[in-house]
Amino acid sequence: MTLFDTTLILPPPPEGAVEILHDREYRVEAFRLSADRLLIQGAMRDQKPPGLYLREDPDPLTVHHMQLSIELAFPSLEIVDATAGFESHPHDECPSITAHYEKLVGLSIGRGFTKQVGALFGGPRGCTHVTALINAMAPVAMQCFWSMRAAEARLAGKETSLFDRDQSDDTMWKSIVNTCHIWDENGQAVADRLAGAPMTIPVFLRDRLAQNPALASGADERDHRARTRETSTRDPASEPTAPVD
Repeated sequence: MTLFDTTLILPPPPEGAVEILHDREYRVEAFRLSADRLLIQGAMRDQKPPGLYLREDPDPLTVHHMQLSIELAFPSLEIVDATAGFESHPHDECPSITAHYEKLVGLSIGRGFTKQVGALFGGPRGCTHVTALINAMAPVAMQCFWSMRAAEARLAGKETSLFDRDQSDDTMWKSIVNTCHIWDENGQAVADRLAGAPMTIPVFLRDRLAQNPALASGADERDHRARTRETSTRDPASEPTAPVD
């Protein structure tokens, strides 16, 4: 079993794309340090193909490689430590900006975070590549809310499946209202949650169950228990109604 899928995620190049000129990649990983601490590590790298800058050079050329580690308190997502590093860069003076990113400490990842990052590190106040990396890392911290709870449940010997999440716990979905079109405060998903409807099974889990039917029996049982528990405690008057044509 591999920890993560490492297959390429880009679409194939279109017909007529004669020569590749540049490759940029972002990598971000999150680690549970304790019940109240997260570590997010990120890196970005720009590469030029062999022979583009130096005709006889047989190897790809890395022109930018920046790294950033941020430690966060959980669940507040307040940054308590931040360290930037430059592995490859075009100018001798580039690494002199790394200590400036310690000013991330004290910020909380949430609404308004991107604006704060721009004010502190945008333009001549920072490195454009590290600042872009911060904005790629921040959503990963938000993704860890479900993962941290699953990890804690697993360590306690409890179910970790999304199917067994307490349906009365509405703090997590409320934290992502208005973050995308699905969670529009005036949209159907929010209306369903406010009406007490159970969370639907995510598409990625349905796909995994379809790929591996052996997992389905346990998942179906857990989903049934969760829905039964939710239905038994719901006020019938709060049942969502069918849309009116």
